[in-house]
Amino acid sequence: MAAFMEEAIAEARRARDAGEVPVGGVFIYNDKVIARGSNQVNVHRNATRHAEFICIDATLAYCREKRLPARQVFSEISVVVTVEPCIMCSAALHTLAVKEIIFGCGNDRLGGKTIVDVAEARTPGICAS
Repeated sequence: MAAFMEEAIAEARRARDAGEVPVGGVFIYNDKVIARGSNQVNVHRNATRHAEFICIDATLAYCREKRLPARQVFSEISVVVTVEPCIMCSAALHTLAVKEIIFGCGNDRLGGKTIVDVAEARTPGICAS
């Protein structure tokens, strides 16, 4: 996973160079990167344009292009991000039922594991589809 974290770090550098919060990530499916993203909140003036959401959108496009069932693909994805996903991103990733989330450092201000353990807090029927 170290090579994938290096790719996530490269995405974080792109975010930093664009004046964004330096967070980057990649989604791994069948041992290859199918989505990559970095924070784009400022450029789009949209608070939901976190690296994880950019990757979610790219994964949905990948599934459409390859005619693959998104639910199945997400269940086999390893998410590699430079910083622990925030509560919003963590909730989205858990709702999509990704295989695993690997992050480089914690997020003691907004973390979806550190501040609120989203996986534990999810109540069946509320966040689950």
